[in-house]
Amino acid sequence: MFKPKAIYFEKDILNYQLGKELFEKYEDVLKIEIDNHNNIEEMRTKQNKEFANMKRNLIIGTRKTHKFIENHKVSDYLVPYTSSGCTASCLYCYLVCNYNKCAYLRLFVNREQMLEKIFKVAKKDFEEKGKKSVFEIGSNSDLILENTITNNLVWTIENFKDNENGRLTFPTKFDMVDPILPLNHKGKVIVRVSVNPEEIINRVEFGTSRLNGRIEAINKLKEAGYEIGILIAPVIFVDNWEKLYLELIQILSEKLTDKVKKSVFFEIIFMTYSYVHTKINEEAFPNAINLYEKDKMTGRGRGKYWYKENIREEGKKFFLENMKKYFPNNEILYIV
Repeated sequence: MFKPKAIYFEKDILNYQLGKELFEKYEDVLKIEIDNHNNIEEMRTKQNKEFANMKRNLIIGTRKTHKFIENHKVSDYLVPYTSSGCTASCLYCYLVCNYNKCAYLRLFVNREQMLEKIFKVAKKDFEEKGKKSVFEIGSNSDLILENTITNNLVWTIENFKDNENGRLTFPTKFDMVDPILPLNHKGKVIVRVSVNPEEIINRVEFGTSRLNGRIEAINKLKEAGYEIGILIAPVIFVDNWEKLYLELIQILSEKLTDKVKKSVFFEIIFMTYSYVHTKINEEAFPNAINLYEKDKMTGRGRGKYWYKENIREEGKKFFLENMKKYFPNNEILYIV
């Protein structure tokens, strides 16, 4: 259970019920008032080597930006929701755009305002387009993890279940799903669990749940009636990647229940990386694997890298062949 070493908070969070609850929950934790959760001067002056230590803090404020971004994968919209950042330290995390702003966990207590906008957009889409839109509420954080602190995911599902105009979805790398299992979600929630080979999890996804725990969570969630997706993500082309990912596919085939395998869908995403990751990781995690491989990667915009086309094509061929073999009746939504 995460307990922060310090809480940085905006004063007006105490005007919200969740803000009051968090203050009471962490009454014995050092609290530091700030003007804006998005601009904490003390954090901006810290060195890269303090990255992991910074994640021991908790930032609490209100979300001011509520812009929905259209999406065309599992969801129709990416929605800014109740948290940003994470307590884990995945070496490739795309939220680490600027470590002293995006790395640590920020909680936003104005959840009623955020959910109300989802209701409005869902209603508008249904009335104007006749469609039930899907809202991705976990693109900026991990809501299973956040729920252990705020209970926000339970609150969200309970307050969304009677909405007839849309659905919610979110991904997770954590196995602490028990609080949402007994909920009457009415089929309105798609849970997508991210998996990787155990060796990759151990070497790259610091502070996340083990592979077996994630698989057990998938089975429990399906038994509780949730629609399930599995992300094999991010695929990292280490030297023995074919062996590792074949073993992963075989483990999934062996340990997922028949009920899961009957309807689960897959998303497969190749890793992207950046100059910022390289600089932070070499100072914060000097003994960790270096994920930047010059011979395998090429530029993708300013300071960003992804795998060269020949490697990506080899990866696509590998996954298409092996997923067809072990999961012949399941859809791969995309490989990117």
